[in-house]
Amino acid sequence: MITGIGTLTNVATVLVGAGLGVLLGHRLPERTRDVVTDALGLVTLLIAGTSAWAVLDPVLADAVGSSAPMLIVLGSLLVGGITGSLLRLESRVASLGGWLQRRLAGDAGTAERHRFVEGFVASSLLFCTGPLTILGSLSDGLGNGADQLFLKATLDGFAAIAFAASFGWGVAASALTVLVVQGGLTVVGVVLGDVLPDAHLAALTATGGLLLVGVALRLLRIREVPVADLLPALVVAPLLVALVGAFA
Repeated sequence: MITGIGTLTNVATVLVGAGLGVLLGHRLPERTRDVVTDALGLVTLLIAGTSAWAVLDPVLADAVGSSAPMLIVLGSLLVGGITGSLLRLESRVASLGGWLQRRLAGDAGTAERHRFVEGFVASSLLFCTGPLTILGSLSDGLGNGADQLFLKATLDGFAAIAFAASFGWGVAASALTVLVVQGGLTVVGVVLGDVLPDAHLAALTATGGLLLVGVALRLLRIREVPVADLLPALVVAPLLVALVGAFA
């Protein structure tokens, strides 16, 4: 099987799903679109919970000690959040969404621009912070097949329909994020082989699950969690596992 086919398939399903969602969204009242967004937020919470459960993985406890996994996730979010805040990642992602909106949608009102940016940011984070993104992309790069990415592509396609019905063409722009992030991880798999031991991957997955909670809170309009500022936590988590494991 061609390396990278999983990511290309994922990009295609996001684009097709977003197109269908835009067509459907114009035929739905605003109240119905809000309900769709709420439903997607609840499902995102479910996915987040299953990912965060990885903090209890016995492999992680064996590597760092039974009392350390929670602290590692906490430390990852704190260090990653501080780093991302200093780098202003949230505002940079929002600025990128605004630039894409101007290039792809032309001049539009402030409300429409905000809708585009919110759709781009929320869908990019949802499509690129889950465990299937990392596991599937690395597996594809290692030559183990793209089955996980095909599953993710199917899920993302349906999610893109729901997102685009509420947020419009900003969801289609997130296909660029999928291409860059998953393509980059696939290249890492090709070049470096199996770069993450199971314990490191468990910590990364649990941390990613909590980031998805932040996405869900945004979708449910509970709190605008700056999830992009927390993204460095995905890098910090495996580093902390290696550090703590060296002294365990």
